[in-house]
Amino acid sequence: MRFKTLLVAACGMLLSTGVTWAQGQVPAAKWRGAGSPPCVGSDGGVHQCPPAPRVVAVRAGRLFDSKAGKTLTKQVVLLLGERITAVGPEADIKIPAGAQVIDLSQATVLPGLIDAHTHMFNARKPNGTTEDYMLIAVQNVQNNLRAGFTASRDMTSHGNGYGDVAIRNAINEGRIDGPRYQVSTRGIIWSATPPNPSAPDNPLASAVVRSAEEGRAAVRDQIEHGADWIKLYPAGAYSFSATGQDQYVVTYPLPVLQAIIDETHRLGKKAGCHVYGGEGQKNSIIAGCDTIEHAFGLDQEQANMMVAKGLYYDPTLVRYIEPYMDDNDAKNTGEKYRMIPIFEKAVSLAAATKGMKIMMGSGADGETYAHGTQALDFEALVKYGGLTPLRAIEAATTINAEVLGWQDQIGSIEKGKYADLIAVSGDPLADITELQRVKFVMKGGKVIKNEMAP
Repeated sequence: MRFKTLLVAACGMLLSTGVTWAQGQVPAAKWRGAGSPPCVGSDGGVHQCPPAPRVVAVRAGRLFDSKAGKTLTKQVVLLLGERITAVGPEADIKIPAGAQVIDLSQATVLPGLIDAHTHMFNARKPNGTTEDYMLIAVQNVQNNLRAGFTASRDMTSHGNGYGDVAIRNAINEGRIDGPRYQVSTRGIIWSATPPNPSAPDNPLASAVVRSAEEGRAAVRDQIEHGADWIKLYPAGAYSFSATGQDQYVVTYPLPVLQAIIDETHRLGKKAGCHVYGGEGQKNSIIAGCDTIEHAFGLDQEQANMMVAKGLYYDPTLVRYIEPYMDDNDAKNTGEKYRMIPIFEKAVSLAAATKGMKIMMGSGADGETYAHGTQALDFEALVKYGGLTPLRAIEAATTINAEVLGWQDQIGSIEKGKYADLIAVSGDPLADITELQRVKFVMKGGKVIKNEMAP
């Protein structure tokens, strides 16, 4: 409890609800402090008011239409404040007098990218402090934003309690720059052994449940603390049999898993299931887990079940084809067997399954995958996963926006949506690695980065 108390004390005002940071302006007649009348934040403190919204025009030499799946040329995007007000050919869109013009006429403009599987917090070490890990998380989310990821889903805080709620709210309130976030807080794990009074469960780490009722209670608790998603672990570690067959540990009994997911859905939230394969993976599909994460051992029967149930597949491909995977497998099998080719085959199978909705999620975690480099996953999805560049980009735009339930707000460049834009010098449909070299980032009408040559 000491750690939980410390977290709340350190984050204090960041734990308020996701309202705008500029809640209201102090009336001029009542202001008796320094400077011009400021705005009042959600904590009651004052801060400099943001500038009034202005009209901005973005000239796009090429513009990727994620809805139509094609690139348009010589387009103009008009925006006022954080929203897009018009999009169309430069011959049809009149730029208002006095508008700020951003010239991207030599670039390809795309909707802001969405990473559906991140861990903004590095894994908590015993000697780390809440303050240390909050600062690291802020650095991580800002690196993600500068890499072109204007929205993300965070899949557990890695032993940092509800710190991801604090970061999400701070971004929503304009206190720090970062992607638009949905978060899953602590996650829920299964234990078949009774609790040990002399070694209580860590309140900052995953919630440990031992029955269906405890599982439902954990769901309610995490949602009450601000979780947007519930993270589950129905299939544990993998190994190889003596003959090289991949095999996987089952965790939750199916009735428990079903109860947890049903409670999540009853409360209007979604569940993401960390699975590697086997019976636990199949149970996740049967129980209707909204997103199936990783799934090394995905087979055609399971893929067909996912399509029939309308579930999404988030492979996090790069995270599990890194060299350390081969190192571990070589050590554990005497260099006889490897998981990487099994996983690549599973992703290719999913890509070839009609109706399968494949997401782009990196699993960037500050351990083996640095934040800000997750565009590597686009290249891997094309090179090893069998996706076309178009489908890989759609995974991180229209598909991920749909998963988050934000398809009316982000994922494409359209009137009324947030002005979340990125730009690259070349054509990512011809060279998917262009997305590793994002030169321009705008989130909600605010320019975060502009490295395009004048």
